[in-house]
Amino acid sequence: MLQKIDHIAIAVRSIDEALRYYEQALGLTCEKREDVPSQKVRTAFLRVGEIYLELLEPMSLDGTVQKFLDKHGPGIHHISFATDDVAKQLSQAKQAGCQLIHDQPFDGANGKLVGFLHPTSTFGVLTEFCQKKN
Repeated sequence: MLQKIDHIAIAVRSIDEALRYYEQALGLTCEKREDVPSQKVRTAFLRVGEIYLELLEPMSLDGTVQKFLDKHGPGIHHISFATDDVAKQLSQAKQAGCQLIHDQPFDGANGKLVGFLHPTSTFGVLTEFCQKKN
């Protein structure tokens, strides 16, 4: 069911500051910015081949990205796998013993349905499944 790595998310304190590095030093281009109020995060997407880098900036002090930054500082937040069915992927992972953060897919950034696996059951890597909404 997995199709590819869709994106790698990077937690940053400021998207504007981080974009200067990614655009000027690496020559990438920000293709899209989006606020995701349900996740209390601002995003920016930069394409590298078929994979995106997703920059995550917290919108509030009580969101999960802010908590990540407080604990770990800026850096890789999660890896996301594209799938044709997030719900089935979550179910398969649960049956295999993974701890789900979300039992059901929900609306995420970039027009996708998403669901997450807890890093305590994925060798320390916050794992996301994503699927384009029809």
